[in-house]
Amino acid sequence: MSTPELKPVYLITGSDRPKVEYAIKRLRQRFDATAVDIVSAVDTDSDAVIALCNAGTLFGDSRLVLVRDVDGRRDSGNRLSKGWKAAELEVVTSYLASPAPDTVLCLVAEELKKDSALGKACTKAGTVLAFFVAKKQLSSWIADRFRQLGIEADAEACGALLHIVGEELHALETEIEKIATWADGQPLGAREVEALAVPGAEVPGFALTDAWARRDSSGALESMEALYDRSEQPRRSESARIAGTLAGHLVRLRQLKRAAAEGKRARDVAGPLRMHPFYAQKVFSQAEGFSDEELDDATVVLAELDHSLKGGSRLASDLEVQLAIASLAREPGR
Repeated sequence: MSTPELKPVYLITGSDRPKVEYAIKRLRQRFDATAVDIVSAVDTDSDAVIALCNAGTLFGDSRLVLVRDVDGRRDSGNRLSKGWKAAELEVVTSYLASPAPDTVLCLVAEELKKDSALGKACTKAGTVLAFFVAKKQLSSWIADRFRQLGIEADAEACGALLHIVGEELHALETEIEKIATWADGQPLGAREVEALAVPGAEVPGFALTDAWARRDSSGALESMEALYDRSEQPRRSESARIAGTLAGHLVRLRQLKRAAAEGKRARDVAGPLRMHPFYAQKVFSQAEGFSDEELDDATVVLAELDHSLKGGSRLASDLEVQLAIASLAREPGR
């Protein structure tokens, strides 16, 4: 089979970073290592990149100029920043109207779409490879990644990982590789995933609500302290966020308990309530362990906590949260 002719430009983009990296690897294999220049758009402007493209080589061989982070690099808040702005992108699109004949320019991005101005220019002059993962396909993506690493993970295990880590693919990939190494070829279930996965920033309260459901006061208080320790916010702000997490979970407990009383199953209400099926099943099981009276009492506790955090108490906000959690997680009748 003949090797496809190289194009003047490739835009490799998408949230599926393993596929993006594989595509980059395949392209780099077409060039001698000494004929590859790799830079980042975060610290190299587009004028410098175009100068590299036009520089040529001593012996006239084909060169690859690989530019990562075209639309930026993720910061501590998980936002893309410091990528090329509109004016710098225009420099690249102008170059693509008449690219250097012996240079292949590879632009790597994460969220650049094929119908963007740069995407259209790359499509006209070369090739766009886009590897995006739809949210509804994330569980299948997780299962595929485990399978590529020689691990069979069932649907509950994949759902558990998605619930614990969140939808950010970089974080998911890190946890998949770690858990697959631990599994060492053995099949995975939800229990192993729950024990090993590190919670993502967007779902940090699940350990707290799980301890509440188990009536594990000490575990709930430990989880509370962990939330304070990992937060960059003042304790008063974090107290309000923890209170919101508890209140939101109480709402879901009531919703799932009501669904059970109506003869519905977790999967019947997951979609309408916009809950991940794994999370819906977990809350459904937790709701079975609470009586209506306990949920009513929890409503009062959280209403009092809300009042205290809004100026109704002279106690420190974190102490008010601690007292509320201790009350929520105590054994019935105590």
